[in-house]
Amino acid sequence: MITLPPSRLPGVGTTIFTVMSALAAEQQAINLSQGFPDFPADPDLLNHLTQAVLSHKNQYAPMAGLARLREGIAALTERKYGRKTNPDLEVTITSGATEALFDAIAALVRPGDEVILLTPAYDSYGPAVLLNGGKPVYVPLSFPNYRPDWEQIRRAITPATRAILINSPHNPTGAIFHENDIQELKRLVEDFPIWIISDEVYEHIVFDGQDHLSVSRYPELSERAFVVSSFGKTFHVTGWKTGYCVAPASMTEEFRKIHQFNTFCSPAPLQEALADILDTPRKVDELSGFYQQKRDTFLSLMQGSKFRPLPSQGTYFQLMDYSEISREKDTEFCKWLTIEMKVAAIPVSVFYPDETDHKVIRFCFAKQEETLKAAAERLCKI
Repeated sequence: MITLPPSRLPGVGTTIFTVMSALAAEQQAINLSQGFPDFPADPDLLNHLTQAVLSHKNQYAPMAGLARLREGIAALTERKYGRKTNPDLEVTITSGATEALFDAIAALVRPGDEVILLTPAYDSYGPAVLLNGGKPVYVPLSFPNYRPDWEQIRRAITPATRAILINSPHNPTGAIFHENDIQELKRLVEDFPIWIISDEVYEHIVFDGQDHLSVSRYPELSERAFVVSSFGKTFHVTGWKTGYCVAPASMTEEFRKIHQFNTFCSPAPLQEALADILDTPRKVDELSGFYQQKRDTFLSLMQGSKFRPLPSQGTYFQLMDYSEISREKDTEFCKWLTIEMKVAAIPVSVFYPDETDHKVIRFCFAKQEETLKAAAERLCKI
């Protein structure tokens, strides 16, 4: 009998997002675990999609992405960050940000190379490094404010270090990079020959009047960075799985070598609709205010509960400390919460390779107000 070869990811099972969403469905619980909105997408965007489909724009898009969409991204990048970008040579449309992250890692990493990942880290980072023969080197963010420890990051760099992967606004914590982080990152790449992969999928969701400090703002960083973004997050269409990567031309050339044999291209009608919606800048500019209102609503509804909120400066996630409620491990507490209280959340320990447990869980507030009210009512009863 023929048997499968040894697993390339022996320590990897089904993602926590799939597990918790399945449990939420089974228990008919309110799902504040997986990060997706429960409200409809923008009607204008859906109308653009309908027109694209009915106009028979349903065949393969160009490998690099629809030219009109890439031009819209270049215009958006210059308007937001002052970075002039060549849409033909420096912008690539991908089937979601996860594909873009994988392609960037594959373009850089060779067997034995090390990639620094800051934990808690989104769960696709480590496996992508491993699948490309690399070694993830995990450096924890400081708790409870989840700030990078730049001295510890420096100590983690070796001659084998190929890249550092950063994420701001940060999933799962909602923390953001500040100006001192940018300055430290600049010093880091001055001192060491390493590349940057910058996961910026929540770039347009930053709160309290703060700016998103994209790597694209700083030439000394952007000249050696793959910057990854997500239309799914920006336009409430996570199921469209459409993202993009901006990088210098020489890096984009290598990136596209991976992309063309991975997905080749992303769905054409989706790209047509996204190109149309980018012609209305306020659709992007209003996003931070839209989600800040949801964050503030959720926090207000949770006042008086035994959960203690940690600051959320961006994304559509809110961390809560539950240590006054239980000393159970966060994975067990989330199961109990889903089964007994009928509200699903994500345990933060799953974002650490060693399952560090600070008794903190993640709620997604990208929901209708009625959903947030119903969830908070149950949570406040604990």
